[in-house]
Amino acid sequence: MQRTFINYLVICLKGIAMGAADVVPGVSGGTIAFISGIYEELITSINNINLQALKILRTEGIKKAWQHVNGNFMTALLLGIAISILSLAKLMHWLLDEYPIMVWSFFFGLVVASIFFVGKQIKKWDVRAVVGFILAAIIAYFITTLGAMDQHGSYPYIFLSGALAICAMILPGISGAFILLLLGSYGTILGALSAFDLKTVGVFVLGVIVGILSFARLLKYLFTHFENLTLAILTGFILGSLNKIWPWKIVTEIKKIGDKTIILDKSTSPFNYQGDPQILWAIGLAIIGFLTIFLLEKVATVKND
Repeated sequence: MQRTFINYLVICLKGIAMGAADVVPGVSGGTIAFISGIYEELITSINNINLQALKILRTEGIKKAWQHVNGNFMTALLLGIAISILSLAKLMHWLLDEYPIMVWSFFFGLVVASIFFVGKQIKKWDVRAVVGFILAAIIAYFITTLGAMDQHGSYPYIFLSGALAICAMILPGISGAFILLLLGSYGTILGALSAFDLKTVGVFVLGVIVGILSFARLLKYLFTHFENLTLAILTGFILGSLNKIWPWKIVTEIKKIGDKTIILDKSTSPFNYQGDPQILWAIGLAIIGFLTIFLLEKVATVKND
């Protein structure tokens, strides 16, 4: 299918939405990719960055290799993600500091709607699908209850952290930033970026590259051979992650990781929340977040126009 400039603009906007989600700890850009209708194309495109692409580049030229890796799509998407992270990161962190209940309520409604969106694509709820859904939800919930590890800085550990974090980032329901926090690498990576420690950053990026290329192949295989079960497991992951973005939290621990202060918390009832629970605002923004999914679903059909 020949895409137009408008099609690529829409893809860029989806990238912006993914980037905005990725800067919120607990929300996965993979979820946004899934509900905006580009998830499988993204996985396929990443999967096509392989030795065959190099062979095509050598024998048939840059144009054919670019088409093989779906270069226009990837460029538009990555441009959107970069624009979002560079422009929205500070705003999102400010909103989380000043209006946490409102922000979390919006994302909570958005993720709840995404559960229905992904779940309705499951063609048959057989025993395997049900068991996969339940186990994935339990695993994701358990991950959200874990505490952060102490800071680690060895290069093999940084490499592993990069590989695991990027896998989480493209997996709907799991936040890559949250995985870094759990592994104790969050402060190390931020510190390396701030200090321009190119060796540490390079090892981390290498881990990211290896992780995403390997995991994309696994996901592609699963979608090809076990699509129904894979969709059920992804839906379970999204459901289990809701605990992390529940709007009302109580602080359980404050940790210093590098030069960053990390606040650990757990979910509580709005009626037990210490402070103004802002229930009406929370309900309103959750509804807006919920309805946003249906807008994204409508936008996703643009690529078929």
